[in-house]
Amino acid sequence: MSKEHEYTNGEVTIVWKKDLCSHSTKCWRGLPSVFKPGQRPWILPEGASTEAVINQVKQCPSGALSYRMNDSGTSASGGSDPAVRVEVSANGPLLLNGRIRLVHGDGRTEERDGPTALCRCGASAKKPFCDGSHRRVGFTGSH
Repeated sequence: MSKEHEYTNGEVTIVWKKDLCSHSTKCWRGLPSVFKPGQRPWILPEGASTEAVINQVKQCPSGALSYRMNDSGTSASGGSDPAVRVEVSANGPLLLNGRIRLVHGDGRTEERDGPTALCRCGASAKKPFCDGSHRRVGFTGSH
């Protein structure tokens, strides 16, 4: 089970599950005032409006980032389309968005709702999930 880290601005709490992160860089490239990978803590939710924070968290392709509203307890991760959407990222993972049931080779099942990044390069230590190894191995994939 992934260790969770929580960061709040008082209105919203961002939850980061480090073990799910595929290192897509979408968070810090999209909202660098909040996501600062070179600092500790690396998530500073007070760096932007609550709305901007929520919108950026929803862009996380791996599901490593999610949020909950502190006043209501409402929570969500990226993606809200009712059907599963699959995107082939250039030289990176398959990005699935929607509710899925994953059946592992040993018969275990796992349900995910929201973004999920699946390895295409074969080098991930978290197979079938992406851990960002495609960058390290120089994976080149077609779209």
